[in-house]
Amino acid sequence: MTRLRFGMIGLGMAVAPHARSLQDLAGEIELVHAFSPSPERRAGFAKTFGFPTCGRVEDIVEDPSLDAVMVLTPPNTHLELVERIAATGKAILLEKPLDISTRRAEALVMACERAGVTLAIMLQHRFKPAAERLAARVRQGSLGPLIRCSAAIPLWRPQTYYDEPGRGTLARDGGGVLLTQGIHTLDLMISLAGPVSRVCGDALTSPVHRMETEDLVTASLRFACGAVGTLDATTACFPGFPERIEMICRNGTAILAGSSLDIHSHDGGHETIRPDNSPGGTGADPMAFPHDYHRGVIADFAAALREKRAPRIPGRDVLHVHRLIDALLESGRTGLPVDLAG
Repeated sequence: MTRLRFGMIGLGMAVAPHARSLQDLAGEIELVHAFSPSPERRAGFAKTFGFPTCGRVEDIVEDPSLDAVMVLTPPNTHLELVERIAATGKAILLEKPLDISTRRAEALVMACERAGVTLAIMLQHRFKPAAERLAARVRQGSLGPLIRCSAAIPLWRPQTYYDEPGRGTLARDGGGVLLTQGIHTLDLMISLAGPVSRVCGDALTSPVHRMETEDLVTASLRFACGAVGTLDATTACFPGFPERIEMICRNGTAILAGSSLDIHSHDGGHETIRPDNSPGGTGADPMAFPHDYHRGVIADFAAALREKRAPRIPGRDVLHVHRLIDALLESGRTGLPVDLAG
């Protein structure tokens, strides 16, 4: 099998699980260029992972031999980079979120669709074995109709995290706990329960942090299927606890907590997947998690290119979670319920 040729743009905090995944997938994917404008980051990346680096983004964008580009830069750079890459016909694997606003996110998705290139998004929570097992049960219909679905995202980030330039700002990150951290759990929740049709809640910055954007959100949810639920999301919950999705269905209850799963059926059945031993990135070290789930996203992206099919997490699907975050923040500002378009 001929290896796919990839480029990588951005060698910041998020790069390690991507690079480790590419090491695991070396038989399928060759990382040809890895770009950062920082010579120190390029040197550190090459020393740690052994991949070749380059000092010009043009070396990646203009290389006709590349099949795809992984974009791991700050959110406010995504639209312009993706437009440049898509214009050359290369597929794109983009670190979440799509961009800092839904308007820019929509333009980004449209740029890829106009160019006819594959766009996949790094939302790796869907690739946890526990999440995949619950998704299979939902598809099978064995749990019955959904009655209630609630999500809790009780994370911790110290003030030093937000003291980094641009962290938690509208200009660079586009938002706080919802767009930067909670997007993973919200995306997974929508993939399991379907779209949300109405929200009503509060979004604010707690006294725990000095930052521009929200670090605390609580809301009631109504889903398009008729189910109801709640959302609690924060980065002020010391020392950080596993994200949790609880689904109450007609035939049983499923609780997905971090990397664990418990399903209790009315007929007496009980299915369990035990958690892994990692902190899960819920505390002061946001990168304290295994890279297995990243590897799953990248492997699926590579398979999608070979098989000429859509990836499991295409860009257009992720617009649903961006619009949900917009609605939650609007309700937090106004104190009023917000309906989402069908």
